[in-house]
Amino acid sequence: MTGVVHKYSIAKLKAIVISQLKQEMKNRSSNDLLDICLRLAKFRKENKELLTYLLFEVHDEQSYIEAIKSEMDQQFNEINQSNIYFAKKSIRKIVRATNKYIRFSGIKQTEVELLLHFCKRLVESGIPLNNSLALLNIYFRQMQKVKKVLHTLHEDLQYDYGEELKNIENLAQGLKNSIY
Repeated sequence: MTGVVHKYSIAKLKAIVISQLKQEMKNRSSNDLLDICLRLAKFRKENKELLTYLLFEVHDEQSYIEAIKSEMDQQFNEINQSNIYFAKKSIRKIVRATNKYIRFSGIKQTEVELLLHFCKRLVESGIPLNNSLALLNIYFRQMQKVKKVLHTLHEDLQYDYGEELKNIENLAQGLKNSIY
């Protein structure tokens, strides 16, 4: 071990700030860093998924987006619509997974594409959103996220995604007024 022992982090089991971690990583050999990465991958499934993205998928973002959309489509097809409660649980699960994949990428364009796809699939799913305030709130929250991120993109992309956003809003016309 080449680093300084941080008594505060060990005593309270709190994470050290990124700058300190970065400095410590600079002092480690490549073999040590490899061992640390492999240990992190074994520790949590999400770490392994992030490592998989960084090593194998970061070079082809469009394929990554298409794979996630395909997974979303499959999850939407498997939603139990017999009860609004089960549908709501499934929708929340899809939102959590989508947000995880967005965090992995960190690219705003990817975020917009995935959120738009989610909103479109939700509206097209046939789930009676009007019967559940929680589902409506999920839908509107995702649409707000899209609008917020959309303003950070290049104006050509803003126009393209803006058109898709309008199409989804047209599909969902009447949702907001139906429950309030």
